[in-house]
Amino acid sequence: MSREKSLFVCQDCGSASNKWLGRCPDCGAWNSLVEQRAEKSGIKSHTAYATASPPQFLHAVPVAEVGRSPTGLTELDRVLGGGQVPGAAILLGGEPGIGKSTLLLQTAHHLTRSGKVLYVTGEESAAQVALRAQRLGLTQSPVRVVAENHLEVIEGLLRGEQPALVLIDSIQTIYTDTLQSAPGSVAQVRECAARLVRFAKATATALWLVGHVTKEGAIAGPRVLEHMVDTVLYFEGEAGSPYRIVRAIKNRFGAANELGVFQMQEEGLREIANPSQLFLSQHDRPVAGSVVLATQEGTRPLLVEVQALVTPSPLANPRRVAIGLDPNRLSLLLAILHRHGGSVLFDQDVFVNIAGGIKVNEPAADLAVALALLSSFRNKPLTGRRIVFGELGLAGEVRPVAGMETRIREAIKLGFKGAILPRGEQDLATPAFALHPAAHLGDAMEAAFEGG
Repeated sequence: MSREKSLFVCQDCGSASNKWLGRCPDCGAWNSLVEQRAEKSGIKSHTAYATASPPQFLHAVPVAEVGRSPTGLTELDRVLGGGQVPGAAILLGGEPGIGKSTLLLQTAHHLTRSGKVLYVTGEESAAQVALRAQRLGLTQSPVRVVAENHLEVIEGLLRGEQPALVLIDSIQTIYTDTLQSAPGSVAQVRECAARLVRFAKATATALWLVGHVTKEGAIAGPRVLEHMVDTVLYFEGEAGSPYRIVRAIKNRFGAANELGVFQMQEEGLREIANPSQLFLSQHDRPVAGSVVLATQEGTRPLLVEVQALVTPSPLANPRRVAIGLDPNRLSLLLAILHRHGGSVLFDQDVFVNIAGGIKVNEPAADLAVALALLSSFRNKPLTGRRIVFGELGLAGEVRPVAGMETRIREAIKLGFKGAILPRGEQDLATPAFALHPAAHLGDAMEAAFEGG
């Protein structure tokens, strides 16, 4: 009797090897190869394949206008690009307990106005979902729920129910009999997601998939999972904080990097209409090391507070801590301050925090972080109630960034009196809002601490 063949499959990227390796040769992940039985080949003769449809001229392809269904949550509609599109496949990832199922249930309830909704739970029982609906005040919701994780059974339910929206919570719990590997493995996640997405596209059924995340914060399973779907959403939030952020990483029907802000309450998620006020601290007087940054997430301008603390270090290797900011970017800014700002910080402990738990990845934060560090180091607050934004080059120049006009308009709306910014938008200056354009770091420093 021949020995059954097995393969070692990487749980991060899905590549297979005939022998176990400590490090995946494709993605470089360590200890990610798991032994699995080799799947039987399903390849048939070429006569078994269907004939492809003939190619068409691009101008002859019929294009239907995309109709969107509001989800009932304005912040979520903003992230999705205006609402849910029929036949769209949406992947929602987030840490355990962050509120993914709560968001899903609230969205499902509102979307019952557009058609039949089927909620498939593979992690909880139907009674647990009903208990959550009761807590959210949705006891009379027409959402249909089924506890099932067998793909073939789910496909049968979908053909029979013909819902306008189906929600799978979560894709890592679904398995198919055509594969011998365990639920949650790379092969199972890839195959189950592919078949569900094909069904959604063929029937114009909107599909939501909930995905687990790894300890690094990425959605667990093969990377191809994110390529299969139309939209990838990340549900984020700091431990102990009631605020939640939905961020679009990929969106074929709207802008990527769009952001929606919610507050988790006992009765569910509540939208935050003006998140800029949420992320700004209310100081009674100017504080050293505090600078208001005008950042932009997708199409939304957002004002956040950059907090910096610079203090003499007793250590041979001073600490460099960045929360909500790339640590490598902080090291680069410290070098620019040393060379072009005349501030020697190599013997100082440096701490930088973006207040409110938000993460800022755009280079427009450079100037605000640099001025916050200088403010703390000199123990001098910035003069006036002003916002700051701009990218810093290695030669100390202040480079322009996108969306300067929208950032300024957001600051005016919230009552700020001026801005320190790159050159280029001087036409927006008014008697009540003074602009201080800077071509070099030295110009920004002079404007920030004038009179002090």
